[in-house]
Amino acid sequence: MQLKTHLKINRSLNGEIVELKENYAKVELITSKEMIADAYELVHGGFIFGAGDFTAMATINHPNVVLAKSECKFLAPVKLGDRVIFEGHLIDSDGFKGEVAVEGKVGERLVFKATFYTASLKNHVLG
Repeated sequence: MQLKTHLKINRSLNGEIVELKENYAKVELITSKEMIADAYELVHGGFIFGAGDFTAMATINHPNVVLAKSECKFLAPVKLGDRVIFEGHLIDSDGFKGEVAVEGKVGERLVFKATFYTASLKNHVLG
């Protein structure tokens, strides 16, 4: 399946798609020095959220999908050099509104869990 959305997103900051199927996406984020927030090499949560959001958008895979709302939990810290695997599964959709569950793991450790609520617009949000 070919990605139809977020084609110009910075993959080094938001993750690489490793698997894409209808109503499912898997994204790998390898954390880098640009993401660290402190001397302990803690990765800023915004990068984890961004990769989760990208996973949700890829799960919907509509050219004009936008985020409407999210509910997320940061369950464990992520550090420099971690390989975070995000998986997104479509929970519900009426063709316009979508609800996607996303989990992010480092190995077997769950670090991020979220529900993303999306809208797939007829035209681009800025168009």
